[in-house]
Amino acid sequence: MLVSHSAQVAEAVAELARGLAAGGPMAAVAAAGGTAEGGLGTSAERILAAAREVDRGAGVALLADLGSSVLTVKSLLAEGELPPGSRLVDAPFLEGAVAAVVTASAGAPLPMVETTANEAYAYRKA
Repeated sequence: MLVSHSAQVAEAVAELARGLAAGGPMAAVAAAGGTAEGGLGTSAERILAAAREVDRGAGVALLADLGSSVLTVKSLLAEGELPPGSRLVDAPFLEGAVAAVVTASAGAPLPMVETTANEAYAYRKA
């Protein structure tokens, strides 16, 4: 699940991750971006709705872009409002999302999805 300050950014990253993981079974992917009014910001209600949408009983991997999106996810986790087993994944937003969706689509359990997404920090471009 992707949490961003921008609905467009969250949806675009989700679309890219789905496209790169295509070709077989696809893990559930949801985007929660922006405010209820369509502006920039973070909405706990959007995060909760998206988490419920993708929850299959094994927990939800949440990747957040920055600032209040991270804090809102942490707060929802601390309050026990997200599905059991959910976790905030410390990973780069785009590269981590692709790694997470590809790994989850291959049937990997949540701890492996988290590890693979986190390893995206080591991707070198030069």
